[in-house]
Amino acid sequence: MIKTLNEQPATSLVGHTLPLNPHFFSESVVLLQHMIKASSFSGSEDAVADIIYQHLLGYSVKVKRQGNNIWCFNKYYDETKPTILLNSHMDTVVPNEGYTKDPFCPEISEGKLYGLGSNDAGGCVVSLIAAFLHFYSYHGLGFNLCLAITAEEENSGENGIKSILPLLGGCELAIVGEPTLLQMAIAEKGNLVIDCISNGRPGHAAREEGDNAIHKCLRDLEWFSLYQFPQQLKGVAPVKMTVTTIKAGSQHNIVPGRCEFTVDIRHDDTFSQNEIVDIIRRNVSCQVNPRPGSLGASSVSPEHPIVKTGIAVGCKTYISPTTSDQAWLSIPSVKIGPGDSARSHSADEFIYLEEIKKGINLYVRLLETLPLMLINNPNKYKNEIKHINN
Repeated sequence: MIKTLNEQPATSLVGHTLPLNPHFFSESVVLLQHMIKASSFSGSEDAVADIIYQHLLGYSVKVKRQGNNIWCFNKYYDETKPTILLNSHMDTVVPNEGYTKDPFCPEISEGKLYGLGSNDAGGCVVSLIAAFLHFYSYHGLGFNLCLAITAEEENSGENGIKSILPLLGGCELAIVGEPTLLQMAIAEKGNLVIDCISNGRPGHAAREEGDNAIHKCLRDLEWFSLYQFPQQLKGVAPVKMTVTTIKAGSQHNIVPGRCEFTVDIRHDDTFSQNEIVDIIRRNVSCQVNPRPGSLGASSVSPEHPIVKTGIAVGCKTYISPTTSDQAWLSIPSVKIGPGDSARSHSADEFIYLEEIKKGINLYVRLLETLPLMLINNPNKYKNEIKHINN
């Protein structure tokens, strides 16, 4: 069934509040339930992509799709205006063994919607879709909207958002939907993973033979646990290194000639990933092999209009320790959405229904208030006003 969206008048959005469709919240909950029922592991999101595609088509939105990535623009797109990207991801991780509920059964109990992907990031997906539909048929927007619900975020896959970025056109700003308790992350840590190899020489454990790779490895492990990168800001280490896996030896009477371990590195933008790797290599004796697809740190100036707007509508700002598709964006971006990052990848994942309702309202308020913030600061945001009024 084709649903209709009310055509909004061709007046400026500044200073106006559009009435929110009362059905958007209930439809968002139903949409999320359908998404939960369909398996959407990274790289296998076909069924969920179909559901989202059909939902948007139901509002006569002109939807585009490549692989399992879905995107669309507001009805009255104007190439002379800047474009704001609204992005979140449809894929999930594999459910862990701690689940006591069926991860694919969208059960509602005591105000919570349970199910795999409900919190990370289904609540953000449906809230962004509702906000996009709210503005879709509005004539007087001072900007364009590009909604992109994308794949393979959880595994940083090649067929996710980075595969369609050239097709989205020139976006000037992005709002990335991730569970942040509706607070605004103005920076997020990058994630670099390195595989290390300590080489020794195998020999018989009963004789003084060989060169024990585990013993050689211990010196490097101690360095990773103790070393602190310089240029700390406000007491926060710019780089955090954690040894997460280790493997050596094959049987009890052979001196191991090889010891392998992995280091998970979280970092801000104080150091580039190349600089981090160079410092590590100068201080350890093991081989250091960075994994491909590492995610860089990202940040936006606290003075940027989107940050000021977030504060104006009641958001607190913070630096996120987790990574997201924000890492692939080369434009100013913030991360914000309903749900709690602490629930992500946890057993019996859930999101509060009230969080979805508040998420829709917050995304709408951000986009309504952003032009007003620009107009009220004509000197500070001169360049942004030039764009918004074109």
